[in-house]
Amino acid sequence: MGLGQVARSLVPLVALLVGVSLLVATPVAAAPTAVVCTQPPRVKGEPVYDSKLVAGPGRWDPADVTYAYRWLRDGVAIAGATARTYRVSLDDLHHRISLRVTATDQSGGTGTATSEQTAKVTRAPLHNKRPPTVSGVARFTHSVRATPGRWSTTPTRVRYQWLRDGQEITGATRPRYRYEPVDVGKRVGVRVTARAPGYTVAHETSPRAGRVRHRVDVRRTVTYRVETRGPITTSVAAFRRLAQQTYADARGWRGAGIRFRRVASGGSFTLVLAEASRVPGFSSSCSRDWSCRVGRYVIINQERWKNASPAWNAAHGSLRNYRHMVVNHETGHWLGLDHAGCPGPGRSAPVMMQQSKGLGGCRFNPWPTSGELASRTPR
Repeated sequence: MGLGQVARSLVPLVALLVGVSLLVATPVAAAPTAVVCTQPPRVKGEPVYDSKLVAGPGRWDPADVTYAYRWLRDGVAIAGATARTYRVSLDDLHHRISLRVTATDQSGGTGTATSEQTAKVTRAPLHNKRPPTVSGVARFTHSVRATPGRWSTTPTRVRYQWLRDGQEITGATRPRYRYEPVDVGKRVGVRVTARAPGYTVAHETSPRAGRVRHRVDVRRTVTYRVETRGPITTSVAAFRRLAQQTYADARGWRGAGIRFRRVASGGSFTLVLAEASRVPGFSSSCSRDWSCRVGRYVIINQERWKNASPAWNAAHGSLRNYRHMVVNHETGHWLGLDHAGCPGPGRSAPVMMQQSKGLGGCRFNPWPTSGELASRTPR
């Protein structure tokens, strides 16, 4: 056999040997291993607005894995929510949150597991950190203002409700409140209702306040007794009661610092309920048609007490207000005031104007004006 033939016969053998060597030298790539969840992920934290939820990735086999997170709302992926923590938003209210975890090992093997859903997301509690306050002078004729206090988050809506001895005052829902006559002697405070997106509605009341005082403190006390003259056909008990209410009312002469106290006998003056025909018996200047004041006697005509006056009734004034007016008017004479005229069309009549007879363009008014009160305020 020649050398050429030998060489040709060796070629297949050499190729076979080279292929075998290559096969032995090239390693085979390992297949990715399976990544198995042995304990499911869980969501740590309370499903409450603005709270932070934290991912608990669970346990995996193998243990040496990396995690990727995806937060879900009612099972649907939340855009951009891929961090280990998640801040609950307004969009989550009334929905359930869950967590999907993807674990990857070093070989590239992956596994995916999803946590249980939380309860439905609820609103966060809005906490008061400093109660509302009321600033101003607690006196009739004065106004006061409420502040909303401090809250765990700044409210976007605040509502005020003023309270009188703990009871709501109808229509008093603004930050500023002007004291009314009925407030005198009562405790007036404010309840604030605060609202903010994502939070529960919260209420807080201002601290217990002192009692509202009269326009001025007592500077003079006068006593009076009640008598009758002639046949009386109306309730004397009701007369006594309403007269004392008139004297004690913050709008009346009490606003001048004068306190009136009824006594059984004696007294600084006598308040008389007289049958109409008996009124002129006190003085020739008195008429059976009207009430009168003579010396220490303040005389209320029973006919006027029962029926008011034609002018008052023509203007549809109430009988109760007429009674306040006539007691204030005649007592004003005893206090030293003379008759007054109308200060201008449409204005409140002074209580010392003869409103029983007419108004001259003024409006009926059963209470002393501020000027009349100032003139009688003891110095």
